[in-house]
Formats: sequence, structure tokens, C-alpha cells
Amino acid sequence: MQPVILTGNPLRSAQAEAWVTRLSADELASRRGQTLGQLLDGLPGVSLTAFGPLASRPVLRGLDGDRLRVLSNGGAAMDLSALSPDHAVALDPLVVESIEVVRGPAALLYGGNAMGGVVNTLDQRVPKGGSRGAVAELRSGGAGNDRQAAAVLDWGPGPGRSGWAWHADVSRRLSEEQAAARHEVAGEWLDRVRNSDGSQRAVALGGGWVGREGFAGFSVDRFDAEYGSVAEAAVRLGMARQRWAHEGEWQLDWAGIKTLRWQLASTRYRHAELEEGAVGTEFRLRGGDARVEAEWKPVGAWQTVLGAHTDQQTFEALGDEAFVPTTKTRQRAVFGLAQWTGAAWEWSLGARAEGVRIASEGDTPATQGRFGPQTARKFQPLNTALQGVWRGGAAWRVQWQGTLAQRAPSATELFANGPHLATAAWERGDGGLGLESARGQELAFIWEPGSTRIQVNVFQQRFSDFISLQTTGVELEVDEATLPEMQFRAVPARLRGFEAQLQHRFKAWDWQWKVQAGLDRVVGQQTDTGTALPRLAPGRLSLRLSGQQGPWSGQISWRRIQAQNRVAVGDEPTPGYAAADLEMAYRFTWLGSESQLAVKVQNVGDALGYNAVNVLTIRDRTPIAGRNVQLRLGIVL
Repeated sequence: MQPVILTGNPLRSAQAEAWVTRLSADELASRRGQTLGQLLDGLPGVSLTAFGPLASRPVLRGLDGDRLRVLSNGGAAMDLSALSPDHAVALDPLVVESIEVVRGPAALLYGGNAMGGVVNTLDQRVPKGGSRGAVAELRSGGAGNDRQAAAVLDWGPGPGRSGWAWHADVSRRLSEEQAAARHEVAGEWLDRVRNSDGSQRAVALGGGWVGREGFAGFSVDRFDAEYGSVAEAAVRLGMARQRWAHEGEWQLDWAGIKTLRWQLASTRYRHAELEEGAVGTEFRLRGGDARVEAEWKPVGAWQTVLGAHTDQQTFEALGDEAFVPTTKTRQRAVFGLAQWTGAAWEWSLGARAEGVRIASEGDTPATQGRFGPQTARKFQPLNTALQGVWRGGAAWRVQWQGTLAQRAPSATELFANGPHLATAAWERGDGGLGLESARGQELAFIWEPGSTRIQVNVFQQRFSDFISLQTTGVELEVDEATLPEMQFRAVPARLRGFEAQLQHRFKAWDWQWKVQAGLDRVVGQQTDTGTALPRLAPGRLSLRLSGQQGPWSGQISWRRIQAQNRVAVGDEPTPGYAAADLEMAYRFTWLGSESQLAVKVQNVGDALGYNAVNVLTIRDRTPIAGRNVQLRLGIVL
């Protein structure tokens, strides 16, 4: 039985798998990387930015930054990873239990900031069931000679019972500089990514009441990281995030409401950039969000969800790289989804109306008149989506979605004016920017005849005013250095592409086998000039063969990344590459506990490859990880 998709699917439709990729706990154990971006890279339509091995963020169908929302159990996972590629996502993949990646229109229930998609990490920090148990995982090796450890403890009244439940988890990671195939940087030949070492640690506690009607609980967690900047050998980055959350779901059966779901969270985030041990720039973020959804009792073939969401953030940048003023962003929204289910058809209509206010506190004595006086902008984005599903018998499904999406510009796009280390440029915002608007369509074909599954998605988004950071051709002298000037501009643009997936299961030589193949591509251009949009992933082909027999399991995978020769003005082509991975695992019982020992060899041929999604200033400094071996031991009590 397939697990129910939760993200962007409040009515728990069984048809959501066309738009959502779900990674289970077993899949995460095999894929886990040091960051969320590494963990998801290679999924259909998913690439990543990689400012070194400890700072990467997912990119969905060519869209990232403020067009992609990273959630924790459906609530905002606030950090500053969308502000700059050198800012890490404040999350340790070692303690995540499952992840859902929503591509396309289904994400719009989370607002225009999710027009690119949603990545939702799911865990039991707020207990949702009465299960009992503990999981521990140890890892050693990898391209950075990593040492990783994590432990998760859940204690509850037992499945199907009511009572108090508790959760605790802790993780720790130490990494040296990442090994890579021999490559040249500024005339010097290297076999490691310089200044890419670092460490992470996380701890969380949670508890609450669980019962047959639902659950309600609290959690508090802290995440700390320290790592080097691959752009400058003397720069280190340190970050800390504290998050408090309350979450619940209850079957009310009252006043027409079937189920009520709610979430509250408060976050404090600090990020410091240190030069030779001294703080050069410090970023601070304080914020909170709240969301409530009411699922109403069905009326005939109709089901309905209505909800409200609020989000408020205060951002401060202090020091040498304060290229954005202190800003306050407030968002209020109401949304709804109605679904009609018939014998062969299923139709859904969703809408979300927002009110957004972004205020700049303007100049301080240290900013030398760069940000001007205090000012504020207000926006009213509206997002709508229509989805249809046709079931052509037991094996066939055809699904279509159409959207009208709007996004308010971010504080950076409006008010930036200063030098930015990560892009090695002087970035200027445009206080006159309006709403970014897009029309999108997607068509999905799914065929499941027995042990085979084939899925093809084709999509397109047209933007009337795509907000893009573009070079102006002007160069500025800053502290004895020359920086190119880059300006946020609204331009007409189009993104289109496809994703194809094949999966086939069979049995041979007493082993259960699964063959998987994937092919995806996204193309984007500025339609008034015909030039390419910046930093898009090239076409990719992946093949995987996995098998299991008794306690043994293994897999071999291969991927081919095409060259990216269609680049934006001021960018350079990126060559393609191919790489293969091997993994073998053995399950056994140790001290009465189910355990697994696995060995994984990544990049078997020690291929040299570069990420076309990275900014040009660090692309040649951050090749993919070279050949490496990692050992993993997992224990389940």
C-alpha cells in the first residue's frame, strides 16, 4: 500500500504522486548527503546549488531562491539559504524520516514563493503516533573523510492507544576538505576543494498527546554549523538556528468540520562570516509563522479545505557585506481547495490570496547613504490552480494542471545595494519592482501495467515579469577590488521542460530486482531577447539497477550530465560528465536489534565534473566529489 502524500494534498488524494516525489526512510538511508541539496539531487526535475559540500540548496525545474519553499512538517523552516548560495539550509538530513518534493502547481497552496516548488522534510519531533523505538546511525568515510552519528528516540503508549508521547534526537557531523578529481584553479592543480571542511550538530526534544482522534504537541530544536567559504580561503561561516514549534491535527466532527490541522513556529537565526577569526558580517533573522486548515465534511462528491496562513520576519545585516538593509516582511493569506470525484474523473480547484508588506528601515551611519530613507511596499498576490485527473482503466491515468501564479519581490530584490561576496558583484535592487506573474501548465501520463510503471511530465511556465539578476556592464572599484555591477530586473521569460521515469520489477536468480531510468531537461529563455536564463541545469540521464535477496541488497547507478552550452550573458559553458556509484548492504540481528551494514563507492571512475547551477565565481573551485568509499551502520531498536 502506497503511503499517503501530505504536502500540497490536504484532501489526501491518491492521485498526488504525479506531482510529488516521496523519499521513504529506507531511500533516505541510501541517498543521504551532507546537505538537503545533495540528498535530493538527481530526483526528477531537482538539481542543486553547491557553495561547497556543506552549503547547498535544492533547485526545482530551474527555479530556486525565493521561488522555492523549504518546509519542516509543513511549516516554514526559516533560514537565510534563499538569500545567498553560501548560506546553508539549517537542517541535518540524518534525522529526517521522509521528504516530499512537490513540483509544479500543487505547491501554490503555500503561496507565490512556492511557484518553483516545495521541499517538505517530515519527522516525529512533534509525535504524531504512539510508536516506541530507537534508531542509531553511524557513517565514516566519503569524499570529506566524514564522521557522522545520529540517534533518534521515540516513546509512546503504543500503536492505536492514547497517551503521552515523547521524542528526542541528536546528530553530529565532522568533515575534512572534500576530495575531487585533479583539477586546475587559478593555474594551480588541486585534488581537494579548498576550505570546504566544516562541522554540524543538531539536537531536538518534543512531546505531546496522541490518540485515536488526532495529536497535539510541541518541539524545540537547535542546529549549529561551521564551515569554510570556497570563495575565499580566509573566510569561515558560522550559523545557529533555534526553532520552537507547535503542531496538531484533530478529527472534530463539529459544525460541518471533519478535521482541523494547525501549526505554529517561532525561529531565531544567526549567521556570521568570519575573516581570520574576526566577524566581518553578521546576519540575523527573527520570525514566526502560523497555519490552520479546516477540512469540511463531504457534500455529495465534493470535498473542501479552507485555511489561513501568516508569516512575519525581521532581517538584519551588519558589517562589511551588509548589502541589504534591515527589513521587515509580513505576509497574510487565506486559501481554499475544492475537489470533486467521479467514476473516471477527479477535478480540483485551489486558490490563495495574500497581502504582503515589505519595509526597509533605510540607512544607518555605517551604510553611507546606500539604502536611502525608510520605505515600505505593499503587494496583493493571487494564486489559482485547476487540476484534472482522468483514470482510463486500472493502468492508465492522465493528469493536467493549469495555474495563474503571482509572487511579491523579496526584500533583496527590492532594496539590495552593496558588495556580495558569494556572487563577487555589486548587487542593486529595484524598489519599483511589481508582482512577478506566471501562467503555468503541466500534463502527466502514468501507465502501470503490473510490475512496470512509466510516467512522463511535460510543463511550461510563462512569466510576464521574471525577476532576474543581470549584469549592467558597469564595473565599480570597492576596497582596491573591481566588482561588476548586477541589477535585479523584471523581464519576460519562459521555462519549459519534461521529466520521464521508468521503473520495472522482476525476479531472477532468486533475487528481487528493480530497474529504474530517468531523463529530464528544462530550458529557459528571456523571450524579448532570446537569451538564456542564468544557471539552469542541463539535460540529465540516470540508470539504476537494485536487487535484494534475503539479508543482502545492492545497487549500481550511473548518470550522464550533458554539457550546458546555452548560458546567460556574462556566464560561461559548463562541460558534461558521467559518473557511477556502487552500494552493497547486509541486514542482520545484533543484540536483539535489526541492523544494517552498508558500503558505498561513489564516483567509481573518479570523474571530473562541474555544476552548471553554481555561480560562475566559484564553479571551477567546486567540482563534484571524487572517488570515495563510505561505511554505514544503522541500528533499529
